[in-house]
Amino acid sequence: MDLVAFGEGLIQLTPDRNQRLEQAGAFVPHVGGAELNVAVGASRLGLKTAWVSKLSDTPLGRMIRNKAREHGVETKDICWTDSGRTGLYFLELGATPRNTSVMYDRSHSAFSTIRKNDLDWDAVLSGAKCLLITGITPAVSPEAADAARLAIQTARQKGCLVCMDLNYRAKLWSVARARQTLGAMVPDVDILVTTAGDTETVLGITAANDERLAEDLEQRYGCGIVAVTHREGSTVWKNRWSALVRSGGVTMKSRVYEVDIVDQVGRGDAFVAGLLAGYLPGKDLGRGLDYGVAFSALKHSIPGDLNWCDAADVERLLAGPAPGVSR
Repeated sequence: MDLVAFGEGLIQLTPDRNQRLEQAGAFVPHVGGAELNVAVGASRLGLKTAWVSKLSDTPLGRMIRNKAREHGVETKDICWTDSGRTGLYFLELGATPRNTSVMYDRSHSAFSTIRKNDLDWDAVLSGAKCLLITGITPAVSPEAADAARLAIQTARQKGCLVCMDLNYRAKLWSVARARQTLGAMVPDVDILVTTAGDTETVLGITAANDERLAEDLEQRYGCGIVAVTHREGSTVWKNRWSALVRSGGVTMKSRVYEVDIVDQVGRGDAFVAGLLAGYLPGKDLGRGLDYGVAFSALKHSIPGDLNWCDAADVERLLAGPAPGVSR
């Protein structure tokens, strides 16, 4: 197995045509969740991936599992339960000057009740090259944080790389709890993915620019790879998107993509998927950076959490953008 991702699966509900939640008469459902998004993206880019979670044994829980399987993601180690519920979140798409916003409805979800021994981590990670955890999983509940710690500990013992996307979610926990929990996990991370904002919030670290930030993180925590994504833009629907990676004292910067945004949710997850899909097979970090930024740039054009693009789409974009209609 190339990649094992651990985290909660969710149902996203989005009002049609940029409506506010309170005016909506109908909602479009999508399946997602940060770690599932990465597993799906990496699978579509050619990695052998698995997603590990705890789901309610209900039609909604099975909907999430089925969507993962549709994209070729292994789901045999999902822990099923008759108690708890499926987590939801509502996405309200904005337009300048009204921001896009998220409202969670995931309290008392099945995943929030996960215990660290619900999963046989030694078996789950047997033969795996990389474990993916995000800062969202420990935020869901103290029990989920315990499970994440055990997963990381087991991965380290088995020589499996640990990748963490710092991903701070203010609507799930406080800065103090995030700093205490994630700050203790980062020293055990091999591949750290972050932003300047999340790094300041969670680790209390600031720098003059992203290059200095990556250098500081590499020196402080000893991560083999540090990746920092960067967004610029003054409107909701247009951004400039790029990233850099640092490893062994060397920093590489990506090209900058001008993106028209259909849906920005999941773009960071798409970056992680592309980074790992490009890097893991041949340990080519330059290819990982190119794939990560291109795959995440493409995600901006796709509604829903999941990125339905594939390696051929990435290669076409890397060869040069081709505006207009493909005929």
